[in-house]
Amino acid sequence: MPTYVYEQILPNGEGGETFECIQRMSDAPLSHHPKTGVPIRRIFAAPNLPTRYTERVTQTRLSKDNISAHGFTRYEKDHLTGAYHKTVGRDKNLPDSIRP
Repeated sequence: MPTYVYEQILPNGEGGETFECIQRMSDAPLSHHPKTGVPIRRIFAAPNLPTRYTERVTQTRLSKDNISAHGFTRYEKDHLTGAYHKTVGRDKNLPDSIRP
């Protein structure tokens, strides 16, 4: 169900405190605050869409080229031996593999 944003209508007609309310799309907009009875109106706000952390962005940020370009090192576990092997990184001071 969508979340709607409402604001209180002050006596001078300006907007007051805002709050969110989860309602069905088929429900009529509220005209009074559910707890205080103060007049309210629904306001339009930008929807909260997950555009920053999509799977594609995550894959791009964790790509070998991007990790290496930012100076990080990545180790991946070998499930047969349990050792971790360096797959990305240029630091010569770090070992190529880590054994448990």
